[in-house]
Amino acid sequence: MGQTFLEFTFTPNPLQPAVDILIAELSEIGFESFVEKETSLVGYINEKDFNEEQFLELYVLQTGDFQITYTTKSVAQQNWNAEWEKSFDPIYIGEDCAVRAPFHKVRPVTYDIVIEPKMSFGTGHHETTHMMLQHLLETDISGKSVLDMGCGTGVLAILAAKKGAAQIDAVDIDNWCFKNSVENAARNDCPQIQVFEGDASYLKNKMYDIIIANINRNILLEDIPTYASCLKKGGQLFLSGFYLSDLKMISAKCEASGLQFLKKIEKNNWVAVKYVH
Repeated sequence: MGQTFLEFTFTPNPLQPAVDILIAELSEIGFESFVEKETSLVGYINEKDFNEEQFLELYVLQTGDFQITYTTKSVAQQNWNAEWEKSFDPIYIGEDCAVRAPFHKVRPVTYDIVIEPKMSFGTGHHETTHMMLQHLLETDISGKSVLDMGCGTGVLAILAAKKGAAQIDAVDIDNWCFKNSVENAARNDCPQIQVFEGDASYLKNKMYDIIIANINRNILLEDIPTYASCLKKGGQLFLSGFYLSDLKMISAKCEASGLQFLKKIEKNNWVAVKYVH
């Protein structure tokens, strides 16, 4: 029997920045996946993880800045693919990279990434994933060792593999993301990706040339010192999953850990940042 998920459909007015705030806050209380539509946001959470008290206390629902109505229903885990297929279009990052489902047709590109996200996060549609893909497209990864922390669908690890990374560890604390990344790595013929279920405690005695972490702000602030300790001299750290307004505290934590700010990409108040050891 598959697990049961709650599907919430939020209709905010105005749409932005309410949708971005919803995604950030809902992620903090256990929502695992989101589908952005023209006038609404659909979010999914495992029914056993839903805490109504936490949900009703969300800032975005309490503030008078937005009017947000929502409906909810139970859905079986195996129904996710059908819902996703109706709403997921292929995307292009620059001229060289496409992220698509197995049934999509795309124009020829250098890096053709095929994923089925199921209940995992990371199709490239969200600003943070899109910007991290941009960073990786601009980075020499050939022959490098890479860590994709909070890998979700594995899409960032897959691009690193397609760009010639020698060895990649993809880590996620969520079992569904772990399984989905294993499937997507195989689907894209990326044997150099090893997927692990766990958190930053997995990183003990590990060293990498490049670390990618697209996670929420609080986890990043907690784990940045660990990432820094796992970076080789001259290694690069790419971070996203937080707002531009959070950049000052993220950079302060990075600098305190011996990392130097190099570059940022911004999109709709989200930011993806590059640091060097």
